[in-house]
Amino acid sequence: MRKFWRFIGKLVLWFFMLSIGMTLVYKFVPVYITPLMVIRMIDQASDDQRKIKLKKDWVPMDKISKHMAQAVVASEDQKFMDHFGFDMEAINKALEENQSGGRIRGGSTISNQTAKNVFLWPGRNYLRKGLEAYFTLLIELLWSKERIMEVYLNIIETGDGIYGVEAAAQAFYHKPAVDLTRQEAAMIAAVLPNPLRWSPSKPTAYNYQRQSWILKNMNNLHPVGLGK
Repeated sequence: MRKFWRFIGKLVLWFFMLSIGMTLVYKFVPVYITPLMVIRMIDQASDDQRKIKLKKDWVPMDKISKHMAQAVVASEDQKFMDHFGFDMEAINKALEENQSGGRIRGGSTISNQTAKNVFLWPGRNYLRKGLEAYFTLLIELLWSKERIMEVYLNIIETGDGIYGVEAAAQAFYHKPAVDLTRQEAAMIAAVLPNPLRWSPSKPTAYNYQRQSWILKNMNNLHPVGLGK
């Protein structure tokens, strides 16, 4: 038993060392591949009717329109600049809705999504959620808000085989991300909840409604001040 617990202790120690080390590396180095990208490519390769598609172009924050950061904050996480990775009010509302039999929504922050996309696999079990919380704390401790936003906007899934707002801007609007207008940024943000179903190039009536709601919130929120 002593050997067993010593082995477990070493595993835990190595996990902490590697996870902190990776987080420090990604504080400075672009994130070129994520677990979700790999999973999507495996799914594409297993389907004879589809080709492997991976479009992504990492760009620094000063090469992304300021409207894009404002749009995702308005859409996904309006307290992003103030919280420490967790929106407790949204979490409490989600728990209350779950207890009443409703569908959980609104508890995930941009920091949560960034941690999940960079380090973890898709899923909803307790182990993955616990790891998501751990990595969220790590990036909030070791990265700046600007870095979290920069990574988020470069790796978020924006379409079928399309990742990041630079690739999305090129694919849907034929322009670089730095030139995105308020309306275009809001539409990209509007499809983020389900980018495999919706597309900024072919928006539905619901997408237009959500775009309008995001634009209204962009006006009501204080400027995020990230991007060019």
